[in-house]
Amino acid sequence: MGTPLYADSWLTLGWFCLAWGCVVALRHEAWRAIPQGQLTGWLAACVLILLSWQLKAEIQSGIAFHILGSAALMLIAGPWRALLGMAVLFSLQGLYGHIPLERIGIIWTLKALIPISLTALLLHWAQRKLPLNYFVYIFINCFAAAALSMWAFGISHALVLATSGSYGASFLLEEILPYYFLMGWPEGFITGLNLTLLVVWQPQLISTFDDRKYLQKRD
Repeated sequence: MGTPLYADSWLTLGWFCLAWGCVVALRHEAWRAIPQGQLTGWLAACVLILLSWQLKAEIQSGIAFHILGSAALMLIAGPWRALLGMAVLFSLQGLYGHIPLERIGIIWTLKALIPISLTALLLHWAQRKLPLNYFVYIFINCFAAAALSMWAFGISHALVLATSGSYGASFLLEEILPYYFLMGWPEGFITGLNLTLLVVWQPQLISTFDDRKYLQKRD
C-alpha cells in the first residue's frame, strides 16, 4: 500500500506518550522498596511475554493477532514497572527488526499504555468498591480485565488505522474488530489461569495481590 500505516501525527503522539510514560514510571516506582521476589516475577513475566509474541497471525500489513500480556504484567509488577517493561520489550522488537523503529511509540501506547491503564483502574475500583475477596481478584481483575484490555486495544488500534487512512472503516469494523473481540477470550483465560496459579503457589511474585488482605478472615 502506498499510504503509511500510521499518520505522522499518531507516530508523534506515540513517542510523546512513550517518553512521558517512562519518565512518570521511573519517578513513581519505589525501586529500593521492591522485594526480590517481585523483581524476579517482573523479569520472568517480561521474558515469557516476549516469547509469547512470537506466536502470532498477521492477516494484513500491521495487523497481527497475539496475546498482549499487558494486563498480566500489570497485575504481576504493578503499573509503573509494567509500562517500563513493555517499553523495553517493544524496543527490543524494534532493534531486532520485528517492528519498524518509528512505530515503537504508537505500538507501546496502544498495546501497553491503554491496556495497563485500564487494568490498573479496574483494580483500583474493585479494591475500593468490592469486597477484598480472592474470587473478585481472579474473575474481575484477571479474567475480565485482560479481556477488556484486548478489546480496548482492538478498538483504539482500529480507530488509529482508520484515521490514518491505511484501511477503510467498514473493513476494520466488519473484518478486523470481530477478531479482536474473539481474542479477548483467550487473553482473559490465559491471564486468569496463570495468575490463579501464581496466587496459589507463588503469591510473593505478585505485587498487586496481598494474601493478608484477600485471604485472611476478618471479624
